[in-house]
Amino acid sequence: MILALRALGVGDLVTAAPALRALRAAHPREELVLVAPGWLGPLVDLVGGVDRLVDAPGLGPLPWTGRPPRVAVNLHGRGPESHRMLTRIRPDRLLAYACAEAGHHDGPGWRAHEHEVDRWCRLLDWYGIPADHADLDLRRPAPDGVPTGVTVLHPGSKVPAKRWPPDRFVALARALAGRGHRVVLTGSADERATAARIAADAGLPADAVLAGRTDLGRLAALVAYARLVVSGDTGVAHLATGYRTASVVLFGPVSPARWGPPPGRPRHRALWVGGEDLPRWEGVGSHPTLAAIGVDEVVAAVDEVERAVRVSGAVAA
Repeated sequence: MILALRALGVGDLVTAAPALRALRAAHPREELVLVAPGWLGPLVDLVGGVDRLVDAPGLGPLPWTGRPPRVAVNLHGRGPESHRMLTRIRPDRLLAYACAEAGHHDGPGWRAHEHEVDRWCRLLDWYGIPADHADLDLRRPAPDGVPTGVTVLHPGSKVPAKRWPPDRFVALARALAGRGHRVVLTGSADERATAARIAADAGLPADAVLAGRTDLGRLAALVAYARLVVSGDTGVAHLATGYRTASVVLFGPVSPARWGPPPGRPRHRALWVGGEDLPRWEGVGSHPTLAAIGVDEVVAAVDEVERAVRVSGAVAA
């Protein structure tokens, strides 16, 4: 049995897909168990290759009653807590980044600013398991009644600093609707009120507000069949990458060098404004790196990714 730990969220699971598939390919006859939050189950199925999901909402004692795994793989972090979580179930072997504090001296050294996809591929490569960092595509679910061909605006984030100002989403929604886009707004149930205000101020119909009305499986289907996605640095952006749906991702405070779309995919565009001349963030509202992105820049980026889609379609034809 091979057990992998990734007890995080949507974007974290998608960025770990190449590593999970590498483990599947390296151990085709062994059970591959993923330790992750149970609510990610629909997305785990779309990643593919995982035989069993063990629910773990985060780090802590693992509810493990079976025999120890032959190999445990830490795809969660650098340790020490995540290393200790795995060593408690006594695997025959632990594949993880070196962490003296956890007593694990094997494995490569951690690189703080490495892209999240490359980080886990490099870990496996170090242990002789080849991983393709471009292997990010997700299985496409059935549409299952979700609207298709829509433009998805996702204004929310669990991290307040990563939220682009709502008034800019209003202006963007108006601009895109004026260009013929059928705009919908997604988010969590807690973000529904914000999405509703954006829709009302932008002149969108009430049924354009899908925030709080889509579970993870339906959200994945919505993105898979969408025309375009515009969001902050959050899970929806990674779903767009996984489905090669045209996307514009607004970054701040973390650079896209760590979490952005992979290079060489022109239908995905990351917008980022860095520099020491930006105002200091006071801990409230959008981070200055994000607030520095204007509506006109986003509209121009939308034009770029849609042009890339048309070009790729013409080449495929």
